[in-house]
Amino acid sequence: MSDIIDLIVLAIWGIIVLVVLVKLFQVMQIVPTRSARIVERLGKYNRTLDAGFHALIPFVEKVTFIQDLKEETIDVPPQECFSKDEVQVEVDGVIYISVVDPQKASYGVEDYRYAAVQLAQTTTRSVIGTLDLDRTFEERDIISAKVVEVLDAVGGSWGINVHRYEIKNIVPPETVKNAMEKGVNAERERRAILASSEGDKQSRINRSEGLKAEAINRSEGEMQRRINEAEGKAAEILEIAKAKSESIAKIANSISAPGGMEAMRLTLGEQYLKTLDGLEASKIVLPANLVDYEQWMEKVGLQEGAED
Repeated sequence: MSDIIDLIVLAIWGIIVLVVLVKLFQVMQIVPTRSARIVERLGKYNRTLDAGFHALIPFVEKVTFIQDLKEETIDVPPQECFSKDEVQVEVDGVIYISVVDPQKASYGVEDYRYAAVQLAQTTTRSVIGTLDLDRTFEERDIISAKVVEVLDAVGGSWGINVHRYEIKNIVPPETVKNAMEKGVNAERERRAILASSEGDKQSRINRSEGLKAEAINRSEGEMQRRINEAEGKAAEILEIAKAKSESIAKIANSISAPGGMEAMRLTLGEQYLKTLDGLEASKIVLPANLVDYEQWMEKVGLQEGAED
C-alpha cells in the first residue's frame, strides 16, 4: 500500500516539475525580426515585445497575440457588382497591408484581415455602381484609389497600413462579353478599312503629284529648248547681218578705191554673160535691149551715179 502511495506522490511531483518546466519555457520569449507579441498581465494588456529575448513572470504574464509586421497580401474573393448601366460583373482583387501598431491590431478589431476584405468588397461595389460598364475597365486606378482611401480611414484604429489595392479581374456576363468582342472586331475592321482608304488616297495623291511634277518638268524643258533655239537663231541672224554688213562695207570700200568701179563693171559683166547662157532653156520674157550690154551698163552706171 505504501508503495502505491509513493508512486502517486512521485507522479504528482513529476507533473508539477513538468508544469514548472513548461512555464519556464513559456516565460522565455525569443521574438524574431519583424514580429511583435502582446503580453497580458492577469488578463490585462501590459506591453508589446519587440524583436529579441524577453522573460515573463510565470503564472502572471502570458503572450496572448502574435503579430507579423511584414507586408502581406490578402486575396479579396470574387463578388458580383452592378455597374451604373445595370450590368452585372464579377470582381476580385488583392490587398497589400502591414501591421504598424500591434496593440491596435490585437484589440482594435477582432480580425483585421477579414475586416479589411469586407470593407474592400463593399467599397468596390459602391464605386462600380457609379461607373458605366465601359468605364469600369478603364477606371481601375480610380476604384483601387478609393478602396485604399477608405481602408486608410479606418487603418489607424485597426493598427494597419494599407499600401495598395489591385483589381485582378472584372468579368462581365457571357452575353455582354460576346457583344463587346463583336464591337471590338467591328472597330478593328473599321480602322483597317480607314487605314486602307487613307493609304489608297495618299497613293493617288502621290501619283498625281508625280504626274504634275513630270508635266511641269517637261513643259519647262520644252520652254527652255525653244528659248535656246530662239536665242540660237537670233544669234545666227545677228552674225549673218554682221557678216553682210561687213561684206557691203568692204564692197563699198573697194568701189571707192581707184579702179574699183572698173572691177565692179567687169564682175557684173561676167555675171551678165553667165545669166544669158542660162536663158536658153528658160521661158522668162526679157526686154528687147537686154542684150545690149553697153546700154545696160550705162543704165546701171547712171543709176549708180544717181544713187551717188
